[in-house]
Amino acid sequence: MFSRTWQRLSSVVLGLFLSPAIMADWELNMPQGVTDISQSIYDLHMLIFWICVWIGVVVFGVMFYSIFAHRKSKGAKASQFHESLGLELLWTALPTAILIAMAVPATTTLIKMYDTTDAQVDIKITGHQWKWQYDYLGEDVGFFSNLTTSQDEIYDRTAKGDNYLLEVDKHVVVPTGQKIRFLITSNDVIHAWWVPEIAVKKDAIPGYINESWALIPEGKEGLYRGQCAELCGVDHGFMPIVLEAVTEDQYQIWLDDQRAAAEAQAAAALGDFSHEQLMVKGAEVYARSCAACHGAEGEGMGSVFPALAGSAIATGDMAEHIDIVLNGKQGTAMQAFAAQLGEVDLAAVITYERNAWGNDAGDTVTPKMIIDAKQ
Repeated sequence: MFSRTWQRLSSVVLGLFLSPAIMADWELNMPQGVTDISQSIYDLHMLIFWICVWIGVVVFGVMFYSIFAHRKSKGAKASQFHESLGLELLWTALPTAILIAMAVPATTTLIKMYDTTDAQVDIKITGHQWKWQYDYLGEDVGFFSNLTTSQDEIYDRTAKGDNYLLEVDKHVVVPTGQKIRFLITSNDVIHAWWVPEIAVKKDAIPGYINESWALIPEGKEGLYRGQCAELCGVDHGFMPIVLEAVTEDQYQIWLDDQRAAAEAQAAAALGDFSHEQLMVKGAEVYARSCAACHGAEGEGMGSVFPALAGSAIATGDMAEHIDIVLNGKQGTAMQAFAAQLGEVDLAAVITYERNAWGNDAGDTVTPKMIIDAKQ
């Protein structure tokens, strides 16, 4: 038994050393990141790391030398001394000096991390179970960002993609070369907004607003991925963050596009949609926003997330169904979707829920009905 265990352990160790692909995935150190502050944090980390390494080398070196050079077999006899003032001063003064030497660069870096003044872009970030809401203050732009990894990938019915659990439907877009202030809070439980490569990690706490900032240098445009770093519930791992850094000109174009899309969505809510169109769109909205809790086939997940197939809500009074989707249900995990989805999406998903999985209510919920319900 011991021999087989040893052989397996040896194979694993050899595999790690002989396989460059495996070793490439073993990132034991923290990332250096793309911002100046992330580089400062990395440099501070490495400085403290090497100070600790040399302290360990010196302390254990002296200890092992003493054990070897003054061993009993060589006739060494233990020295007898008591209350050596010089020794006590030394082992008090030396650690104090080391701590002060470490505190100076640490304090300098912390002051930089907490300096959110003179920001050129302000983004309010609100955590929800299990998605992020972004509001660009002063720009009249806001949206929710949801996980787009399919249920088939999550439950191993299909192969997992390269960005498994790290892709969203809407990126939080920021300009390079400008200081961005993040105002981070939560709508329900404690979350944490974390993007390692820009060195931002802040708790999102209900009733409080925490601040952080980033300045991504010009020439560092691209996608930077992160996740919720707090155990916020059963689907904690389904709250990814994708930050897209673009040039200042591209950022202004993106803002204009967002405003135009919001206006188009408002205009579309006044249009006519057939039952079939709403069902098709409703299936898409349900898969994106509802399936994680209520199941891909409306089967639910225990008592926390009740089934919709055959439920009293989905087959009963339409007004009650609309109300609970718009406003949620207090004391339960059911969120309010009035601000999360547009009128067309809301009408489509409610229509879908009332007519899918054998519910067959035959109802068609129109965007105009959603507008009236919101008023």
